Parts: sequence; structure tokens; C-alpha cells
Amino acid sequence: MSEILQALLKERKAAGAARGIYSVCTAHPLAIRAALRQAREDSSPVLLEATSNQVNQFGGYTGMQPRDFRGLVRRLAEEERFPFDQVILGGDHLGPNPWRAKPAEEAMKLAEEMIAGYAAEGFTKLHLDASMACAGDPAVPAPEVVAERSARLCAVAEAAAPKSSELLYVVGTEVPTPGGANEEMDSLQVTAVEDAEKTFVVHRDVFAAHGLADAWQRVIAMVVQPGVEFNHDTVHDYEHEKTATLTQWLDAHEPLVFEAHSSDYQRPKAYRQLVDNGFAILKVGPAVTFAMREAFFALARIEDELLPEAERSQLPRVLEGVMLAAPANWKGHYHGSAEEQRLLRTFSYSDRIRYYWTVPAVQSAVEKLIANLSAHTIPQTLLSAYLPVQYSAVRGGKVKNEPLELVLHASQSSLKAYAEACFRD
Repeated sequence: MSEILQALLKERKAAGAARGIYSVCTAHPLAIRAALRQAREDSSPVLLEATSNQVNQFGGYTGMQPRDFRGLVRRLAEEERFPFDQVILGGDHLGPNPWRAKPAEEAMKLAEEMIAGYAAEGFTKLHLDASMACAGDPAVPAPEVVAERSARLCAVAEAAAPKSSELLYVVGTEVPTPGGANEEMDSLQVTAVEDAEKTFVVHRDVFAAHGLADAWQRVIAMVVQPGVEFNHDTVHDYEHEKTATLTQWLDAHEPLVFEAHSSDYQRPKAYRQLVDNGFAILKVGPAVTFAMREAFFALARIEDELLPEAERSQLPRVLEGVMLAAPANWKGHYHGSAEEQRLLRTFSYSDRIRYYWTVPAVQSAVEKLIANLSAHTIPQTLLSAYLPVQYSAVRGGKVKNEPLELVLHASQSSLKAYAEACFRD
């Protein structure tokens, strides 16, 4: 599977058009299914990545270990009639991030255990991210410390993989932290060329010092900040002219490419420009489940129109209830008044609501919503009112007027701009 990614990136400038690949960072089955459908439609490979918070040796917030995630993707690929040998599995932000409240050595041992599990299960694209400060660290660890920790993780992965020669690595990290910015983005800066060079040279030299020169040849990408980001209600749009010097630097380091994190919610033109400028791996995460949530809530509004209150799923109310009952996954991210926090719990671009879809009460409400609407033919007029994009697709015969198919269509639609930018002829 890794050779598919290597070949695509090495040939990214062939035939006069830049090529890339988008990486769908999600563990939600419907979002994964949507990604598989888009790839099947494009006859392209699909890159699916689990993050260290979602999937780790303790189950993360999904309850899945790497073996479970791989099994889930394989099952969904079979159901969607998508060849599993065209699926590239990756691990995002693999490092001490989930345990950064612990002392560095303790957090690193847990990170080593985690990345060994990913490598052993055939995940071939691994983002070595040791940039997060642990207890006792300075707020921003020195590049040499980050590189040393990354090399430790790389050595563990090399030892754990069935075929280490198939492992591909990404180094570096974006600013700010994974999953979108928490605060204002006025200070967002494109990575300086000097900082990119420092990251590259320090990692290269440290890898060589640890006997990882061969692994360094399989470092395919480096994460830098291209000036794209989102917070709760704002998207920082890509300004391609600001990355011109980075692109020039990258041209001297081929076949290395850049990986752009937090690229969710950009406009279609931005994705084409990013790929053209060397950001050949585009990460998408919350945008897919954000679109899924929009579709589910639109269906709940349709349910309100069709069924008496006592028979409704009450999905939005159920989700609000479980988020209030277990606030750990949003409380530190959403601030302001009670009313402002209420709006953010549902409508924030950072989509912290995605942490709650696996709660049994929410799963039951989703199942009831789907069952309720499956027992009815949703009037086209209600589709037009609440799901206008899917209304057009139903009218055009492109999607069935069935609740689950409507949700999948909405999720898949969030990926189309990525696909068009990455797989241009």
C-alpha cells in the first residue's frame, strides 16, 4: 500500500498538472464509508488516518485499538466494494500528545507502545509528532528535543512493523494544536523558510545519529503551517502568495512534499493552489463529521414535521444531554456565556460533538431517526427545505431518498473539492 502513496507523490508534477492526495482523519464509520465512496467514484486510492486521541492502546475516545480500526476499515471497504489494497492506513499525531500531562519519559513510553501497535497492524503512513510539551517541558520544546523523541518513535515503529521498508513517515507539526484553533487567529503565521530548514536538518541529522538513515529516506512529507486554520466560527483562508518562498525551498528538496493540516472548510480554489504549491497531502477531519451532523440534524427537523413528538428520536436533544453530562471533550475548548457555549456545542467548526456519536444513547437516537424516516417517503418539498443539495441529487437520480443515503451523500460532498484538487488530469 505504501508504494501507491510513494508513486503518487513522486509523480505529482507529471503530465503538466500537480497531483496530491487528501487524508481523511476520522474514525466514524459513516465518514469512512463516505471517503470510500468518493475514492470508488474517482477510481483513486484512499488515505484514511486514525489520530492518537481516537485510536490507541487504551482505545482512545472511540474505544478502538489499531487492530480494531484496521478491521473496521476492511469491513467497510468490503461492504462498499472498494479494494482493500487501495486503502492506505495512517496514524496522525503519533507521539506523547494524549499523555502530555505526564512527565516526558512516561509519556514517551506510552507513545512508543502506541506507535508499535500502529506499525504492527500494517499502518504504513506514520506522522511522528513529538512536538507537544509534556509535564516539566518548556512551553515549546527545542527542535533538537522534538527530533530526538521523533527518532525514538521511528526506531520503535521500524522494529514493530512486519516490513519496515513499507513504512513512510511525516515529521513536523502545525501550529496550533490538532483539531483547529481554540482562540483568535490574528497571529497565525506561515512557517518561515528558516524554520522549515531547521526542522529538516535537525531531524535528518538526529535520525542519522540514531542509525535511522534508511528510515529517513522514507520521510515523504513535512508538516508546516501554510496559513490555513479554523476556529469555532471562522476560517483563515489560504493566501497562496504567502507560501511562495516555502514552495521554492521545497523544490530544492524533492521528492519531499508538504502536508497541510487543518485544511478543513477552505474554498475549492484553495485546495488546487495548495496542491500546486507543494502541499501534496491535504488533511481533512472535522469537516466530514460536521457535514454529517448537519445532515442528521436536518433529518431531525424533517422528522419533527412528519411525526408526533412522542414518536420522534429527539436526536439533537439527546446529543445536547450527553454533552452536558460528560463535558470533558468540549469544556476546555468552548468558552463564553451559557448561550454561546450552547451554540458552540452544536455548530462549532471544531466539531467537538464528534466525540459523542459512539455514546449508546446517541446511537439509539440515530437508529430511531433512521427507522422513523425509513418508514416514510420523505416529501421532496421537505428535502428542498432542509437538505437542498441532497434534494437536487435526489431529483437528478444521483442518490436514493433514504435517510442514511442522504447523510452519506452530505458527508461525501465535503470531500469533492479535495478530490478535484488532488486527482486532476
